[in-house]
Amino acid sequence: MPRPGSKLRNEARLACPSDASAGSVARRDGGSCSGPGDCGGLAAIMVMGRRRCAHWMVPLFCCLLLAFPSHGPRAVEAFVGAYGINYGRIANNIPSPDKVVALLRSSKIRNVKIYDADHSVLDTFKGTGLNLVIAVNNGLLKDFAANESSAIDWLKDNVQPYLPQTRIVGITVGNEVLGGDPSLAEPLIGAVKNVYNGLKKLHLEDKIELFSPHSEAVFANSYPPSACVFNDNVMVYMKQLLDFFSRIGSPFYVNAYPFLAYISDPEHIDINYALFQPNPGILDPNTSLHYDNMFDAQVDAAYAALKAAGYNDMEVRVAETGWASSGDQNEVGASVENARTYNFNLRKRLFLRKGTPLKPKIPVKAYIFALFNENSKPGPSSEKHYGLFNADGRISYDIGYSGLLPSSAPSSLLSMKMIIGLY
Repeated sequence: MPRPGSKLRNEARLACPSDASAGSVARRDGGSCSGPGDCGGLAAIMVMGRRRCAHWMVPLFCCLLLAFPSHGPRAVEAFVGAYGINYGRIANNIPSPDKVVALLRSSKIRNVKIYDADHSVLDTFKGTGLNLVIAVNNGLLKDFAANESSAIDWLKDNVQPYLPQTRIVGITVGNEVLGGDPSLAEPLIGAVKNVYNGLKKLHLEDKIELFSPHSEAVFANSYPPSACVFNDNVMVYMKQLLDFFSRIGSPFYVNAYPFLAYISDPEHIDINYALFQPNPGILDPNTSLHYDNMFDAQVDAAYAALKAAGYNDMEVRVAETGWASSGDQNEVGASVENARTYNFNLRKRLFLRKGTPLKPKIPVKAYIFALFNENSKPGPSSEKHYGLFNADGRISYDIGYSGLLPSSAPSSLLSMKMIIGLY
């Protein structure tokens, strides 16, 4: 979740500098997967009688299995569609879990991520059909790394009893560890492996996706996007983590905040570039790809870092992104209007299910931060004001949702029906 620190300086480098040139439209990869060159055999099978077709199809299917064997574990699909929400609960005044379920269903938000494994949430989500990602928080990493039995006991307490009624589809292990607390870097690797070993022993490894979200602090530089690489001081652990996640088919999750980049350097960053509003954009001189928003640039910077590290085929997803509707005096840009503009435009962009300039064929998937304003969060004032909804269930601003109670927030330019039509 957002917090002040070193990652602001890294995120700022994704901004359009004053001398960055606007460029031509993004270059897109052409072509598509081609089908079989000869359809004659298929046509012959189709005209066979039902009984004869069955005799031919069984050996044909077996031959296809031999010709195209499976490599590696089957990837778990923990994210349906492109839009999800972070359900943070560091507050003493937000709605109860049953009301939250009603809010999520009425808003047609199916992907939900929490920061613990609270049983009141797990119980309430039973039978709802909502996809839930739960968390092993940073405080458990050392114990889980040292004791596989602790990881297994945690899974037996917080996962196994709830399946399949509660659709637990993913587990985050740690949050923003690398580039953060150095004492947790090595335990993170052990904890991830022991949680996965526990899932295997419980025969759940093909049902639950495992990942660990990273902040922008793991990157040494990120402008232009194609030049992004991982920081040397995290690579010894990042390499181990990426090796393991590559083997089990997990995506790379990054917390991407154009808001944090903007407030760190508002004099040199075009706020329209950060808000998905019309702007000249930037041209990556190494790829000739044009970026008209910072969010896409941040995602492609992560892809570039993965490629430089040798993991070109790993998918990038966004574990957190959002914009604060209020903040301290020095948090320039934290306003209701900017928060509404960012989240409204981001929602439209995600529902189009399109990729980035670098990876146009891989739709971007993101969890929005956050569901509610959280009045007990520490840190700058903005930390308490990322919610799409107020604590009483009213919308913070209108981007097409309706809250638990009527609101006087300004009307959205795009109706809920129109947005769902895009989805």
